Parts: sequence; C-alpha cells; structure tokens
Amino acid sequence: MKQLTFKQKVVQGIYDLFYIWKLEFRTTFRDQGVLIFFVLVPLVYPLIYSFIYTNETIREVPTVVVDNSRSSLSREYLRKVDASPETSIVAHCADMEEAKLMLKDRKAYGIIYIPTHFSDDITRGKQTQVSIFCDMSGLLYYKALLTANTNVSLAMNATIKMERAGNTTARQDEITAYPIEYEDVAIFNPTNGFAAFLIPAVLILIIQQTLLLGIGLSAGTAREHNRFKDLVPINRHYNGTLRIVMGKGLSYFMVYSLVAVYILCVVPRLFSLNQIAIPGVLTLFVLPYLAACIFFAMTASIAIRNRETCMLLFVFTSVPLLFLSGISWPGAAMPAFWRYFSYIFPSTFGINGYVRINSMGATLNEVSFEYQALWVQTGVYFLTTCLVYRWQIIQSRKHMIENYLSSYPAKL
Repeated sequence: MKQLTFKQKVVQGIYDLFYIWKLEFRTTFRDQGVLIFFVLVPLVYPLIYSFIYTNETIREVPTVVVDNSRSSLSREYLRKVDASPETSIVAHCADMEEAKLMLKDRKAYGIIYIPTHFSDDITRGKQTQVSIFCDMSGLLYYKALLTANTNVSLAMNATIKMERAGNTTARQDEITAYPIEYEDVAIFNPTNGFAAFLIPAVLILIIQQTLLLGIGLSAGTAREHNRFKDLVPINRHYNGTLRIVMGKGLSYFMVYSLVAVYILCVVPRLFSLNQIAIPGVLTLFVLPYLAACIFFAMTASIAIRNRETCMLLFVFTSVPLLFLSGISWPGAAMPAFWRYFSYIFPSTFGINGYVRINSMGATLNEVSFEYQALWVQTGVYFLTTCLVYRWQIIQSRKHMIENYLSSYPAKL
C-alpha cells in the first residue's frame, strides 16, 4: 500500500468496500439464522402484535351485581350498565361474599354494589352512591367498568335533575342537565385504543432489536469460522477500518431500508392504525434512526463470542427498553438516572419521534431534539464501531504474527 499513490489507495478502498458489502450481503441471505432475524422476524412479529391488539379496546367485561335495593331505579341503572358496550352483567349475587368468590374464580372481573337505601335516598332528595369493585390485575378491565358506570350515572343524574326542576321547555331542561356543556375529544387516538397507543412503539423497537440480534449472530458466526476467533479475517480486502465499517453498514442499511418501509408504513395500514405522517418527514427521521441502530449493533457485537451469545445478551432487553422509552410510563416521571441511561439506546429517541410524527403529524422542527439526538448517536456509534474494528484488525494481525513466529523455529 505504501507504493500506491493516494488516488490508487482511494480506488482500492472503494473496491474493497464493495467487496465487503457484497460478501456481507451474500452471507445475510445464506445464513439461516441471520435471515430469520433480518427478514422473517420483522415480517411476522409486527403482524402478531397487531393481531393481538386488533380489537383496540376491551368490550363486554364480565361483571356481577349485588343489588340490595331491588327497586325500579336500581334495575334501570343495571339495565343501562348492561346495555353499554364496555360491560356485561353475568350474574346477580345474594351478597358480597358470593360476588368476591366469583371474582376470585375469574368468572367476573368487577362487582357493582347497590346499597339498600339507593332508591329511598334519591326519592328523598339525598345523595346516594354506587360502589364498584374491580380486579386491578388488569387495568383495562377497570377502565371499561369505570367508564360504563360513570356514563350511566351521569345520564341518570341529568334525567333526575330535569324531572325535579319542573321546566317548561326543552332548552331549560338542557341547561338544567348540563349547565356547562362539554365535549369529549380523544386527540391523536380517536378510538381510545390500546393498539394505536402501543403498536407504534413496538414497531420501532423491533427494528433495533432485530438488528442487534442479526448483526450479533453474524459476528458470532465470523468468530466461530475464524482460526483465531477474531472478528476480522486475515484478508487483503479487510486491510482498512473504514472500508470494513462502511461495507458492512451499507449492506445492513440496504436490507433494513426495505424492512423499515414494511414495518412503519405497510403494517399500520394493514391494521388501520393512525398514520398521518408526512412521507418526506418520516423518511428523513428514519434515516438517522437506522444508521444509529446499525452502528450501535456493530459496536455491541464486539461482545459476541459465538452465535448463541447474542440471544442471551439482547433478547431480554426488549421489555426494559420499551419501558425506558417513556411511552408505557411517562419519561418525566422516571428517576433522572434511568432517563439519562435511556439516552444510550437509539430506540428511546426513535420511539418518541416516530409516535409524534406518525400519530400526531409532527414536523422535523417539532421533533428536533429526537432528530438531532439520533444524528449525534449515529456519529458517536460510528466512531466507536471504527475503534472496535480497528482494534480487531490489530488483534487479528497480532495473532497471525504470533502463530507465524511460533511455527517458524519448527520449520528451521
């Protein structure tokens, strides 16, 4: 290389870059393990998650009733609750002990308790109450049961107030029932659905995790096939850090450009999820996210010694990373340490930025913090990847020289 001119070195570097790109691309589609993580898992996992949450909201939650009032008003209340889409009354119990037993046996997930003085209090003009007991092991059951009872109680309250007011016109009845008119508008999630809330975050996380697993598996395979268990082989085409990093990175980027289009555009459309992103904005945002994930995975692959290691190191991180992203639990409510710790991972900025762009119609200016953070991560992880592979090149040469020197006396 010392005898080559600068132009010849550049030409040789570009040639080696595309040689490594072609070799890595071929390895990706010949290695069944890498192919599973790069193609099969991104194709199937989003569909599985979306199918699971395709109903969006919980309907017809099994509920039992303890009606100690046994009056026309209590029966009217229960009929309206049962008619709501959120709940389904499956049994009337004699007392709370019987109702608790059904809750314990999972025959129901909620109890509606109407006291003896329910109808009498309303007739006398006194305030009464209805008690709700819910299985809090599933918060969605609680939400459905509370929503149904709240809506029914508000409607009956309005009717009772109008009957007592003695108004002469319908307009007076409206004002009596609702002195302050309100309208419930669910912004960015019209269905109040769980899928529209969770699936976008999961889709972004799938990209990062499958890259970690696929690149880690590829690194483990390279070490297993290497005589000295090194990541970089002794080959004249691998005689340079940039050509190795850029060649491998270009291969992964080409594969995941298509994967990202499928995961972030096709899957939401298949399941009618919120998708109001401007295509150009989404493309510009995904570009640094893919680059950051690729170089992050290539840096992390230094820890992989064999094919199985990546499964042990990376699979368990999926759920913690989803929590750390600030989607399932607000980031502002996290301890400062964990909030800053989450900045290590591209998924933190990717999830928050993608949700705001895709579900809220944000522009790049409105996600500038996440967008700039992804570019910073891309630069940082590119440098760490170069350092890792430079060290691997040195180690590979060192092992080859040691092997040559150890065998040289034997040849003499």
